[in-house]
Amino acid sequence: MKMPVKFKTYCPFCRNHQIHEVEKVKKSKTTGLHWIDRQKERRGKVGNMGKFSKVPGGDKPTKKINVRYRCTTCGKAHLRKGYRVAKFELTE
Repeated sequence: MKMPVKFKTYCPFCRNHQIHEVEKVKKSKTTGLHWIDRQKERRGKVGNMGKFSKVPGGDKPTKKINVRYRCTTCGKAHLRKGYRVAKFELTE
């Protein structure tokens, strides 16, 4: 999917249509401090791991990507529902 780097769309902060810059949201690092990670560590390495011993399923053929829209007038950014695309490209 090709998307322009700048285009005019609705800004929820300005409450009217303004020019927005588009950027792809990158996945951030996880800290490992979520409850599921702590629960996995408590199970140990020996014996049955319960729900963690199941074989995970395969990946989907396409991934959902998130796009951040940043308003050029107020400078605030907002997100919309992610797209499911195989290839994402920003064009001039």
